[in-house]
Amino acid sequence: MDLSNAVIGQVLIPVTNLEQAVEFYRYTLGLPFLFTAPPQMAFFQCGSVRLLVGVPPEAAPNQRGSTVYFQVPNIQSAHTELSERGVEFQAQPHIVHRTLETDLWLAEFADPDGNVLALMSETKAE
Repeated sequence: MDLSNAVIGQVLIPVTNLEQAVEFYRYTLGLPFLFTAPPQMAFFQCGSVRLLVGVPPEAAPNQRGSTVYFQVPNIQSAHTELSERGVEFQAQPHIVHRTLETDLWLAEFADPDGNVLALMSETKAE
């Protein structure tokens, strides 16, 4: 069996302070909160993917995370709204790749634990 047709069901984002992380993902980013599994896990829905925001056990080695890209239809308005909620972006939304048909935009930021997150948007080429 290979995973070529698998669907990502859940992604773990390691954090150090669960309460602070819940506040950020629930209220700052506005992700739908699903439930907590105290003392170390909280779950959110992001489209068809569930995000597990969790504090790794103390005995576990430090985890390296992956960047989570939130695809949005309008990166400029998402950037403005999140900036107004206190999200500090590394840079303004910018084009990182162009084809004849589309422009790929990114805007990177971090959660309170330093996990790298980003907005992404594909628009019709100008």
